[in-house]
Amino acid sequence: MTKTAFVAIVGCPNVGKSSLLNRMLGQKVAIVTQKPQTTRTRIMGVLTEGETQLVFTDTPGYHRPKTKLGEKMIKSVGEGIAGMDACLFVVEPEGEIRETEVELLNRLKKEKAPVVLVINKIDTIKQKEKLMERIVQFTGIYDFEAVVPVSALKNENVDLVIEELKKLTYESVHFFPDDTLTDQPERVLAGEIIREKMLLLLDKEVPHGVAVSIEKMRERTDTDLMDVEATIYCERESHKGIIIGKKGDMLKKISTRARTDMENFFQCKINLQCWVKVKEGWRNREGLIHNFGLD
Repeated sequence: MTKTAFVAIVGCPNVGKSSLLNRMLGQKVAIVTQKPQTTRTRIMGVLTEGETQLVFTDTPGYHRPKTKLGEKMIKSVGEGIAGMDACLFVVEPEGEIRETEVELLNRLKKEKAPVVLVINKIDTIKQKEKLMERIVQFTGIYDFEAVVPVSALKNENVDLVIEELKKLTYESVHFFPDDTLTDQPERVLAGEIIREKMLLLLDKEVPHGVAVSIEKMRERTDTDLMDVEATIYCERESHKGIIIGKKGDMLKKISTRARTDMENFFQCKINLQCWVKVKEGWRNREGLIHNFGLD
């Protein structure tokens, strides 16, 4: 008897949602950095273990938007939780409950789907009493299906999250072939890998104002080599200079690291070429947001 559940992963920016998804799948399908709002669109991952299939949606971090792109991201969160069979609500192990977390829980309450509280980054706390305080904080304002403290980074208790979700599956055919890992097209994955390297290598506002368009992605017929051509769009001429770097050093560093990750993911040699162009204020231009596939 096969079973299935569609699960949304939600929470504020930078709490480790994408890290948790990657760890549950056993392979990287979502980019991960220490910068907030790394995930811009909904990313789907599929985990099939025996008769059970879990279909995950990793949503952008819930925040107060400042641009049209931010508004699209928040809309994406709402669409991501609608009609789901279950939700993973991911939080950090310390601090006060944020207003945006209360807002998000209120939205989840309206959906009436079971919610598992995942307290991530437990490897960062030395006093375990802090963890108990956090559990009391959140269980005092919401009736969670289960509470699981984890460290996605250290792979602690991630298997317990999967076990809790298996309890919420229902009898159904599998909606994806058992070997499916993600629904993301190869071009999207390649673009996200490049964007991740910029988030990791560039400072402050620059990487948040970039978008990556894969212009060409083609395997050569006579050899184990794929040609990838990418255009990096930024909002200012000054940002373009930062991305390219002195004598092209920064762009070369971004391309080299991205190529290595692509080769690991696609299991072939990659010939990657990147260009940088300016599109002023693209994050507030509906047409460009649509062209970049971010709506």
